[in-house]
Amino acid sequence: MANIKIVTDSSAGLTDQQIQDYHITIVPLTVMIDDTIYVERESITNKEFIDQMKLSKTLPKTSQPSIGSFVETFDKLGADGSEIICFTMLEAISGTIHAAEQAAKLSKATVSVVDSQFTDQALAFQVIEAAKLAADGADKETIIARAAAVRDRTHLFMGIVTLDNILKGGRLGRAAGLLTSLLNIKIVLEVTGGQLKIRAKGRGMKTIDKYFDKVYDLMEQTPGIQSIGISQVEAYDSVQSVQDHIHAFLPGKDILVRETVPIIATHGGLGAFALMYYTDPTK
Repeated sequence: MANIKIVTDSSAGLTDQQIQDYHITIVPLTVMIDDTIYVERESITNKEFIDQMKLSKTLPKTSQPSIGSFVETFDKLGADGSEIICFTMLEAISGTIHAAEQAAKLSKATVSVVDSQFTDQALAFQVIEAAKLAADGADKETIIARAAAVRDRTHLFMGIVTLDNILKGGRLGRAAGLLTSLLNIKIVLEVTGGQLKIRAKGRGMKTIDKYFDKVYDLMEQTPGIQSIGISQVEAYDSVQSVQDHIHAFLPGKDILVRETVPIIATHGGLGAFALMYYTDPTK
């Protein structure tokens, strides 16, 4: 049976320790801030990106990895006969999956590309589960099926408190409707089925708080929550509130809190935060 190696893009909300422990390979995106180009995880960290973004004169630009970067990675990993599974962020916010798919056709290795339909820690859930199975010697079909099961039981909710960046970035498309950065409008997004959906909009933080109260109720009634992550863009008060609410019904549950990845920070803007979790009632 061929060895399986796991690849993902740098939008995955993985810690350095997770990457090391599970032998995951990262193909980085690049970001441009005021005409200076940085490579994610190599020449700029998530925290450094947020600090730079606050000072930038224009909205930073994120670029998907090149086809060549993927080909080089796939060829190197597959040189020993290993097969590769590459998990990418959702197609709705990036063309990364298309670059990976084209690279898979050009590579000398056997590569399967999977649209995770998520990003950040919600993408990491699938990647880590896949890497664990790969380490145990599972075959490609088993790994992809398990990742799909994790995907289908993953939830991602995001609170956005300033709309300037997400409207400039155009990632909401038609869903933006009549949204405006004026009037203190806040929104809640849910990523579901690989799409961004506006679930709540209104003036003031109460809009976000009320919707997240429903999320906490749902979580409390849901058995088998396996992993919980919170990613944020200097949203410290919101993060503390989310943690306090969850620990009220899941005392002692580990929650990984970290600065979000550059592509999400760029479009979410300062104060944005996301709650992600997945469930497995069989465990």
